[in-house]
Amino acid sequence: MSHALKQVFNKDKTFRPKRKFEPGTQRFELHKKAQASLNAGLDLKVAVQLPPGEEQNDWVAVHVVDFFNRINLIYGTISDYCTEQSCPVMSGGPKYEYRWQDEHKYRKPTALSAPQYMNLLMDWIEVQINNEDIFPTNVGTPFPKNFLPVVKKILSRLFRVFVHVYIHHFDRITQMGSEAHVNTCYKHFYYFVKEFNLIDTKELEPLVSVWVGSGT
Repeated sequence: MSHALKQVFNKDKTFRPKRKFEPGTQRFELHKKAQASLNAGLDLKVAVQLPPGEEQNDWVAVHVVDFFNRINLIYGTISDYCTEQSCPVMSGGPKYEYRWQDEHKYRKPTALSAPQYMNLLMDWIEVQINNEDIFPTNVGTPFPKNFLPVVKKILSRLFRVFVHVYIHHFDRITQMGSEAHVNTCYKHFYYFVKEFNLIDTKELEPLVSVWVGSGT
């Protein structure tokens, strides 16, 4: 890890507080297993595969929280440069504009600035992953029927953060010397959602040329 990147990540400037797994729980053990695979330098396509004997929903839940924490951190490193003035529309270049919709204030898809969108997104995801009815933490508590639909919505929206960062702020990521970390995080995310079919292929199109097939 470069000195510049260490400085950035040591600040731990997350957009939101990290969601952590309680030591001694099954999720904590799965989290450690996932981290060990990454730290061992395994091929990311292999690292995302469901370990033998584990439940898929548990594995997915652990990764959703991990991705939230990591993407939260990535956005935090460039958030000072993502302002109402620089990014008045949440987008990924001229072809892709992302509008916000929820069950409360924005019942219809609404155009917002990128910082507004990010605030609402991180708030919304926090509510989902801290909701015991959706992400149960007790071993043996079954996942609800709407677990995967909620997960798919979370991941598709988190993907939009990657799109915005890559298209609009990658110069800043490069200046900090952290492009290798961001690229690895994106590849990990990409292989995971492909492995478990969690994001529609069409949704992934904005970044398909970033590294897929390029060997980067």
